[in-house]
Amino acid sequence: MRGDDRDDPFGDIFDEIERMMNEMTGANSNAMSDGSGFASETHVDIYEDDEEVRLVADLPGVEKDAIELKCDGKTLTISATSPHREYDERVRLPARVDEHSASATFNNGILEVTVDKVGDSAAIDVE
Repeated sequence: MRGDDRDDPFGDIFDEIERMMNEMTGANSNAMSDGSGFASETHVDIYEDDEEVRLVADLPGVEKDAIELKCDGKTLTISATSPHREYDERVRLPARVDEHSASATFNNGILEVTVDKVGDSAAIDVE
């Protein structure tokens, strides 16, 4: 116990919440799949605006040539290998996208993928 939180009546509750969150997200030592020090999940941030969806993923130790990306308009699949582990992530996109508009960059272990959103479905007039 740290000296600054010894009088905190909620300390035990927060410790238990943190333990449960680590258990659910696999952030404990049992989540390491191969003992390499890498967690079992890839960290992916998703940003969305009116026109596009942008994903930023951490792929430490991966070479550019070892990355394979696939998109079906609803899901982006990131597959990559490094000497320490294999990455195989399927990310559900927050909006339908035009998979043919995708562009990707990779620099210093950071993958960035940008995809244009598809417009709303067209209304069909019944005659």
